[in-house]
Amino acid sequence: MRNLPEKALSIRQPWATLLVHGIKTVEIRRWDTQFRGPVLIHASGIVDKRPEGWSRLPQRLREEAELAGGIIGLADLIGVREYHDEEKFSAEQSLHLNEPSWFRPPVMYGFVFVGTRRLPFQRCTGQVRFFSVRERLK
Repeated sequence: MRNLPEKALSIRQPWATLLVHGIKTVEIRRWDTQFRGPVLIHASGIVDKRPEGWSRLPQRLREEAELAGGIIGLADLIGVREYHDEEKFSAEQSLHLNEPSWFRPPVMYGFVFVGTRRLPFQRCTGQVRFFSVRERLK
């Protein structure tokens, strides 16, 4: 994986596939980051079985969304939105695709991604928050 970023962010499927294909552009977290720049998108080994993500996934991407435990794409993190109430969280649902009931006070953060692109699946163990892939790629 030459000329690719060293940092990765692990996201559960199907959300990782939705992000890599630009169907969603904001990834919701309970923690903030100052990091900006290119990041690899890692499909977590744990799959989110809640129906809301899967219902937004086009049929053509179902097989791809079953890939777990590896790098599936690349994106540029350009900013972080702050959601201090359910009203603002709900108003931007088209960006992050989470149900309004998913909001948890006092604040949630939306990592804003652009320039997403799919990469061939590369098995890699993940970790919570940003992590280095240098020693993890098999």
